[in-house]
Amino acid sequence: MSLAWQQAFARVPDLLSAHVQLSFSALLLAMLICLPLAVWAARAPRVATVILGLASLIQTIPALALLALFYPILLGLSVVLGGGLSALGFLPALLALTLYALLPILRNAVTGLTGVSPAAKQAADGLGMTAFQKLRLVEAPLAAPTIMAGIRTAAVWTIGAATLSTTVGQASLGDLIFAGLQTQNWTLVLTGCFASAGLAILVDLLLGLVEKGIRDRRMIWKWVGSGLLALGLAVTVLPGLSDRKADVVVIGAKGFSEQFILARLIGGRLEKAGYEVRYSDGLGSAVVFQALAGNDIDIYVDYSGTLWTNQMKRTDTVTPEQMVDDISRWSEAQHDVAVIGALGFENTYAFAVRAPADGGPAVTTLDDLARRSPEMTFGTDLEFLERPEWRMVQAAYPIRFRAERSFNPTFMYPALSSGEVDVISAFSSDGRIAANNFVVLEDPKGAVPSYEAMLLVSPSRSRDRKFVEAVEPLVAAISVENMREANYMVDRESDKKTPMQAAKWLDRKIGAGKVTE
Repeated sequence: MSLAWQQAFARVPDLLSAHVQLSFSALLLAMLICLPLAVWAARAPRVATVILGLASLIQTIPALALLALFYPILLGLSVVLGGGLSALGFLPALLALTLYALLPILRNAVTGLTGVSPAAKQAADGLGMTAFQKLRLVEAPLAAPTIMAGIRTAAVWTIGAATLSTTVGQASLGDLIFAGLQTQNWTLVLTGCFASAGLAILVDLLLGLVEKGIRDRRMIWKWVGSGLLALGLAVTVLPGLSDRKADVVVIGAKGFSEQFILARLIGGRLEKAGYEVRYSDGLGSAVVFQALAGNDIDIYVDYSGTLWTNQMKRTDTVTPEQMVDDISRWSEAQHDVAVIGALGFENTYAFAVRAPADGGPAVTTLDDLARRSPEMTFGTDLEFLERPEWRMVQAAYPIRFRAERSFNPTFMYPALSSGEVDVISAFSSDGRIAANNFVVLEDPKGAVPSYEAMLLVSPSRSRDRKFVEAVEPLVAAISVENMREANYMVDRESDKKTPMQAAKWLDRKIGAGKVTE
């Protein structure tokens, strides 16, 4: 087995434990909600219509959207309750997956209970059974195979959808899939897919044994299936629960390679200082700062332009130094978040095009782009078109593209290289710009703000002097050239490095001295 596969599989046990715990908790909660509702709905057709309609409506909402919607709901609820309620991690993932599991369980349970033979019900009535006795001794046993079929479907759906919980900071097998997609590490992607699919198939088979035992009235199959499920649950979950420590540093990262590298760089420094660290990758710009302010994560790197436009709602132009100072004062005063300092490089949005071939017309500035935009297709990351920076660029330049397409950042660069799009919203510290000989367009009107990389620490950790001293040496220590090279180590197609390997390389470079820009 190659080193890449060994490293990928080494991450599976911990992530599998978290994945199983989340999936089974959501499935159990869905069953607790659905079975009483199904009994009620089976006896009241109008109730069945309403309940099944609502469950069907929920099912039409993509699982990723459900996960995202619970973040602002829980955040607002936490404010009302005076704090103490996490808007990221296990709770939003549990609630979203529970809703996603309702329909198959509810529909099959209602179908099974309403499909019980009227003759069986009449016989129960003739024996003088109470309503509860009739349910327990007649209706439930006859409907059980149909109900189990719904539970099997819900289990498979839930295990698959649980991979998306990575986006709200909950560890799962999706960590491997998302990290692999961002870094084009297909070994990670395949490992996450195989592990998730294997888990779903195994659970479905064991639940099938239980269903077979109920349907054929063979207790041995029911107990074998249930016993193996219980054993598997204990083996995967209990070690993870026993190994947990109360004081674990959670390092946040957005969903691209540079963030993964910087998170591991920070993690290495904190581990040397004696802290246990955990990474929460793939967080969106809209939630990561609030997660830090709410102590759901302890530290992460953000960019001055992002905080300036998205969090502070500022559109005025100031110098990069003034922007960092204003952000530092604002974050401390408004959110008790500490800005440790700028890391020494900028990663701004940069519009990139292919170099002109055969003496074709050159596009070198955003003014040139505006003139030619009606004949061009624009490729962006998944959030740029909704960001204030894009509106600021449109206000400064009359850009009207023929078409706009959104990509995972990993696929933007191949899309430009292959001609799928004509211009992309690239990142200035990305090594793939130079590697592909792309041209970065000048911004003569200064529409795009500065994007200095800044190290931010949560309110609870900012008062921990040992913690702060462990990461302070990173301030003004990373040049844009070194950051580009580290990024390209991860993003290139051959001789790829992991974010951890790139972080270690970058750490050695930092040892050579501070940036003097």
